[in-house]
Amino acid sequence: MHSNLLNAIKAALNAGREILEIYNQNDFEIKIKSDNSPLTIADKKAHKVITEGLFKTNIKLLSEEGKNILFEERYEWEQYWLVDPLDGTKEFIKRNGEFTVNIALIKGNTPVLGVIYVPVTKDLYFSEESLGAYKAINIDYETDTSDLNKIVNSSFKLPFIEENEIFTVVGSRSHMNEDTENFIVKLKKEHGEIDFISKGSSLKICMVAEGIANIYPRFAPTMEWDTAAGHAIALGAGCTVTQSDESSPVIYNKEDLLNPWFIVKR
Repeated sequence: MHSNLLNAIKAALNAGREILEIYNQNDFEIKIKSDNSPLTIADKKAHKVITEGLFKTNIKLLSEEGKNILFEERYEWEQYWLVDPLDGTKEFIKRNGEFTVNIALIKGNTPVLGVIYVPVTKDLYFSEESLGAYKAINIDYETDTSDLNKIVNSSFKLPFIEENEIFTVVGSRSHMNEDTENFIVKLKKEHGEIDFISKGSSLKICMVAEGIANIYPRFAPTMEWDTAAGHAIALGAGCTVTQSDESSPVIYNKEDLLNPWFIVKR
């Protein structure tokens, strides 16, 4: 399993390099996909690098930017890579830096390994079920990644904040809606004063895993590849990831890859 984690880390860092090359250009092409979401050349280049990097693992791969794989084929997969080569394309286009590379390994219907890389800040979050969750800082494709123990030893174990003075909620920059607002009102009744932080992409889940936020309610559409890596990291940091009823699990490799509303909580 650790070799899989190392391969995923290397693939994420190399994808980050490709993404930054496009991000640092003055102009780049933007296309609109069939679901009206934006797609850039950076998404495609990151997908190619990750696919090539993980090919040697001989594990099936499902990616947002890959070909559509029918449920009849993938429901038999015992394990597979689930990838979002560039999570937060809207944030990429806005140039606010809040976008990530997401790579997860799914076993059965549960994420058991997760890697999230933030190319602009050079932050790397990673987790594996027997290892726990960690954050490495100032890491990129030039870093020596030949030894996982060295990476772990130079990283921070998550969570690194055990308790917040004020109950803190993290939410989406782009998807605030009535359901979320009503949930926040309920939290205010339970906890009194609360802080609210807006953040893009899978960084919201990472903030709960770090301990910076207490909870991330998501009552808007996401796909399985948006959340799988963060889900693994949250579990590795001792958090819970449930559907909005706060008890039913969030599962993967469903026929419909759309996630239910969910809550990530410390």
